Amino acid sequence: MRYNHRDTKLQIIPLGGLGEIGKNMTVVRWGTEMILIDSGLMFPENDMLGVDLVIPDYTYVLENKECLRAIILTHGHEDHIGALPYMMKNITVPVYGTPLTLGILKGRLQETGVDSGNLYEVSAGDIINLGCFSVGFIRVNHSIPDSVALSIRTPVGMVVHTGDFKFDYTPIDGKMTDFRRLADLGNKGVLLMMADSTNSEREGHTPSEKSVGAAFDREFQKAEGRIIIATFSSNVHRIQQAVDMAVKYKRKVAILGRSMVNVVNISLELGYIHAPEGTIVDVEDIVNYPAHKIVIITTGSQGEPMSALTRMAMSDHRQVDIIQGDTVIISATPIPGNEKLVAKTVDNLLRLGARVVHNRADGIHVSGHASREELKLMHNLLRPKFFIPVHGEIHHLFAHAKIAEELGMPRENILVGENGTVFEFNRNSGKIAGRIDSGVVMIDGLGVGDVGNIVLKDRRQLSQDGMVVIVVTMSRETGKVLSGPDIVSRGFVYVRESEELMVQARSRVMRAMKACEEEEIYDWTTIKMTLKDALADYLFEQTRRRPMILPIIVEV
Repeated sequence: MRYNHRDTKLQIIPLGGLGEIGKNMTVVRWGTEMILIDSGLMFPENDMLGVDLVIPDYTYVLENKECLRAIILTHGHEDHIGALPYMMKNITVPVYGTPLTLGILKGRLQETGVDSGNLYEVSAGDIINLGCFSVGFIRVNHSIPDSVALSIRTPVGMVVHTGDFKFDYTPIDGKMTDFRRLADLGNKGVLLMMADSTNSEREGHTPSEKSVGAAFDREFQKAEGRIIIATFSSNVHRIQQAVDMAVKYKRKVAILGRSMVNVVNISLELGYIHAPEGTIVDVEDIVNYPAHKIVIITTGSQGEPMSALTRMAMSDHRQVDIIQGDTVIISATPIPGNEKLVAKTVDNLLRLGARVVHNRADGIHVSGHASREELKLMHNLLRPKFFIPVHGEIHHLFAHAKIAEELGMPRENILVGENGTVFEFNRNSGKIAGRIDSGVVMIDGLGVGDVGNIVLKDRRQLSQDGMVVIVVTMSRETGKVLSGPDIVSRGFVYVRESEELMVQARSRVMRAMKACEEEEIYDWTTIKMTLKDALADYLFEQTRRRPMILPIIVEV
């Protein structure tokens, strides 16, 4: 298909990250050429029973993969790279990212058996050419090193995607946001800015990551026994500060949790974490040191059921038990929906005799996202003509849109959309031009996309009202009932305490079977539906419950 470039519009199509926290993925398209920014996952919502992970529906990318020039990554958090091990099984294009981002991604790809030969390393300050696009990488601060914003030169003007960011004037690694590059872009003219909206409702400035180090110092001084610190495995700066405090107070550090071990090993290898020789010891060796000489850095800050901290709190970890006198620092804020899991973990830790530090007021966690005053500064540095708030739930996006309006941007130049929205731009105008199908792909075990709404509906029904199985044996030749019906209850009622209900239920099924015989109905599908309807009505009358009813006909 040939495009007349005078008629071609720049298209921005978010496939994830708008109206939600997580699974960030955005298409930038000009005619027959497109690039993809990030490819992330999110954790399942409470009603997604049994689902392990959720990734964007990337059908649009698959259908247009011959147009895809590259995948560009802003940083190494799972909500920005976590879908790649699944997507790269179907799409082979160059993937560009900074060293730590690619180091973490390479580990994820190896775990899932996906080739990592298409990963290309870039550094902040680099510019790469991808067809009609020219992509620059701009250093920003976030809760993981090597985070970048993107400047994307397109045929109709400059597009800036901030990635996840905050303005930290005292970063742990000493590498500040590249204010000069951002201001230079603003002076030359920015057509469109897409900016992180996560903290758009939070007033003021986000505190520096360095403030967590001061809070750690206070807690290390108080602690008389072991110190156990739970945080996100990707929060490399936080881990570095914990290691620094351990060195200061002459403690050894053990790393616990598969993802934590992987990220720490990668960060040590690439030079993003520094620890004097002998500081980090194997977790099995901590028994060789007194309690007041040990720090354990672990996963589980969100109360995840299988994480190391949660298992320790349940006295179910094979290597580490919580003992009287332990200080547990949960250095993270619960993700919305995880509050109860975290509270349960805290309660269990307290029961076992640990002192738990987890409140925001304790200063042991700061956000990696810009608050309102920092967002205002980013707008003033770039001064874009058009603005799309991204990375946030709907209320975050509208709050960020309001900030832009307060700063003087015309309301018609602020475009708020959702996943699947098609934004179109030329040099002088921008609009919402339509929608494409977008949604989610659910990962359950090794299954990718084989769990959908129907399966989830069945799981919810099973979890709420249980299941009743009807087993009938019928003759292949005559269609007559040879034995049964037998009724089995699982998760519905306890049979021994509900004998009368089960007797009457069997009677209803037998009457339905007899009616089928009298009407000479031998189609098994019809028989199953008749049995199911007869029993469902009776059970609802008696219990006001709707268990899943599964008729099974055995043919002999």
